[in-house]
Amino acid sequence: MKKIAFDNEKYLKIQREEIMKRISQFDDKLYLEFGGKLFDDFHAERVLPGFKHDTKLKMLLGLKDKAEIVIVVNSNDIQNNKMREDLGLTYEAEVLRLIDSFRSVDLLVSSVVLSKYQEQPLTLIFKKKLENLGIKTYLHYPINGYPQNIPLVVSEDGLGKNEYIETTRPLVVVTAPGPGSGKMATCLSQLYHENKRGIRAGYAKYETFPIWNISLNHPVNLAYEAATLDLNDVNMIDPFHLEAYGKLTVNYNRDIEVFPLLKNIFERIYGLSPYNSPTDMGVNMAGFCICDDEAAQDASRNEIIRRYYAALKNKFYGKYSEEAVNKAIMLMNQASIDVNSRKCVGVCLEKAQENEIPYMAIELPNGKIVTGKTSSLFRSPAALILNTLKELANIDDSLMLISHNIIEPIQNLKINSLGHRNPRLHLDEVLIALAISATTSPLAELALKQLPKLEGLQAHSATILSDVDLNCLKKLGIQVTEEPVVRIKNLY
Repeated sequence: MKKIAFDNEKYLKIQREEIMKRISQFDDKLYLEFGGKLFDDFHAERVLPGFKHDTKLKMLLGLKDKAEIVIVVNSNDIQNNKMREDLGLTYEAEVLRLIDSFRSVDLLVSSVVLSKYQEQPLTLIFKKKLENLGIKTYLHYPINGYPQNIPLVVSEDGLGKNEYIETTRPLVVVTAPGPGSGKMATCLSQLYHENKRGIRAGYAKYETFPIWNISLNHPVNLAYEAATLDLNDVNMIDPFHLEAYGKLTVNYNRDIEVFPLLKNIFERIYGLSPYNSPTDMGVNMAGFCICDDEAAQDASRNEIIRRYYAALKNKFYGKYSEEAVNKAIMLMNQASIDVNSRKCVGVCLEKAQENEIPYMAIELPNGKIVTGKTSSLFRSPAALILNTLKELANIDDSLMLISHNIIEPIQNLKINSLGHRNPRLHLDEVLIALAISATTSPLAELALKQLPKLEGLQAHSATILSDVDLNCLKKLGIQVTEEPVVRIKNLY
């Protein structure tokens, strides 16, 4: 059984309380910059078992009568059709998806901000589309030398040039479809305009990682660095917090580097900065809710290795540089681990080398390793899951869960009617076949009931998996790594 490392209910309570406390420190108006993923924070769910991927959303729902949401998107990202790769959506489509998602849970989306607006043709079209859909849209413009050119930034030709966003609630959550959208600049712009109107509005930042009140080299914080290899974020001791309060806290390089400029901007807007350090700006309370530090460390070490394998795969496809892989190796060294710390890896590679065919291995909660190999019937992920379900249900390995009378027609359909080259069944096809078998076979029915037990298990593949199999494994909640090896001859 998976160990729980994080007290989710406690987090929901004290996180809401901290945000309400921060609102009260200003004129009952707080612009809260949301970092990371609001709906699908699977990284936090993996490294802090007990944290739920929709925890931040649930936290907001507890404040929904006081909150409204502003979505910021970089106009250049709309013009360039930038994609959110994990969802396969353009940023334009993701903005609309976010609006629908927020509205579906009765959260108020008050407007969309198009940042760095320069009348880009596709952005103009998107602006008209939003307005036709009844969504308020505001334009914010590039500022030469932002944020270094502070006299220009804090002026009518800088932040003052941006359109003022009309808001009605004490908490304004500023979020975006991805990084580089301009959330902080949007918040600063609102502080400038609110101050002109006699309102001393506040700014705060809500990011789960790095966790400021655990150690710099804690595996949870190292896992955050591993998750941002492409951004090259670096965790650091916050020197401003240390100087102001004599306390060691953790932040990351970008916030630390920009803080002197932000403090100067705050001083020009308010007359006095409300914050002495980047840590002061944050409202995250996750560090107070870790209830089993050892479980969090174990989960995070696994995550660091997973990120290393993800970096290898991205390098194989030309998406990551050698430097990103080297940084992942450095983080593993800092955490005193290597790939063999992930038990399923060694068994998988040994089996694959012995048999010279694709293999997968998975570690069960009791520590036992189950394997599956590619055969004439199944691809290795399908074989692995069938073998795992048998083990979990205490079904003899020699017994067939799916009859050849069901498998053969599916294979014939794939080759003769659908034009597939390979008759082997993918994982999703095998699960459908298993579900059909379960209507007449008690063994298949028993095996099918074990599917929920797969969530959170660690697995490794000796080859790069097909998107179909990988996505299916992820939907089952299995945490998968892959060797950067392709065992096919065809290039297309």
